[in-house]
Amino acid sequence: MIKIQAEANVPTEHGSFRMIAFSENENDWMPHMAIVAENTDFSKPVNVRFHSECITGEVFHSKKCECGQQLDAAMKYTHEHGGIIVYLRQEGRNIGIINKLKAYSLQEKGLDTVQANLELGLPADDRKFGVAIDILNLLDVKDINLLTNNPEKVKYVVESNINLNSRIPLQIPANEMSKGYLKTKKDFFGHLLDDNDN
Repeated sequence: MIKIQAEANVPTEHGSFRMIAFSENENDWMPHMAIVAENTDFSKPVNVRFHSECITGEVFHSKKCECGQQLDAAMKYTHEHGGIIVYLRQEGRNIGIINKLKAYSLQEKGLDTVQANLELGLPADDRKFGVAIDILNLLDVKDINLLTNNPEKVKYVVESNINLNSRIPLQIPANEMSKGYLKTKKDFFGHLLDDNDN
């Protein structure tokens, strides 16, 4: 079972957050994280974002996806309204950065994100969100508003012991390079996206 291994207050350009590391082993260099806004009221439904790691989008500001912008938007939103970002170490839909770059290479030859993963013999999306539910339980969160466009994340909450109060869309307008990526999200994965932005 995962447990809290360390925590500290971290000031960011979006405000101050309590950052909490969760793992089974205190020597884990890649723990899951909870990023808790300082004004979060746990007596009311808590705004929550399940966010999977994306080094290309978050660190290097890749234009192929909107992950970095979604993380920034979630940090801004939770700072303003209270909330928690559950940051999951599931790079590249949980295929890892090496396979993700291999998939990018196939995308350069015309495949979409799903086709590229399948061509490599990998799942279209191998992420799991049960650990996010475990983290919310460890933080004693009972009621949430989920910031997501992904019906799979909604399903995990609905099937858990946590009450889903509402869903808050978190849509980032497409750019020329992310249009195809977002179209695949909508068409293949059923993400709840507005066509006007794609």
